[in-house]
Amino acid sequence: MEVFADYGHAVASVVIFTLVVLFMAPFTALAKQGKGLAPGATPDQDYGDQAYRLNRAYLNGTETLPAFAAVTVAAILMGVNPFWVNLLASVALLARLLMLFVHLRGIGKPNAGPRSILYVLAWVCMFVMGLMALVAAF
Repeated sequence: MEVFADYGHAVASVVIFTLVVLFMAPFTALAKQGKGLAPGATPDQDYGDQAYRLNRAYLNGTETLPAFAAVTVAAILMGVNPFWVNLLASVALLARLLMLFVHLRGIGKPNAGPRSILYVLAWVCMFVMGLMALVAAF
């Protein structure tokens, strides 16, 4: 597995993001249970409600994780320059973690502000990694 050693930061980024999403799952369930909601139910859309923000942050993580893992693994398997894969995956992870903090703390507006900027930053990193993997494949 020495061939993958150069991609350590990228692999670690996928693992860390996965662990963060997994870690959030029980806390999201407990927050919803505390509001008397049935399993699978969604809290009312109220950005001022901690349970709603926690649930949205968790769902956003579960929605983004497959794309993040897919483009990162594809870039590694296609042999994209490790510097760029590591950098883009690390920046995407950092943006996602900061976005999670902003989301959970209720910083900014529900539909704009720092959370949106961090989302776009992570999205751009993932999109570029995906393009680089495609270019390397052909």
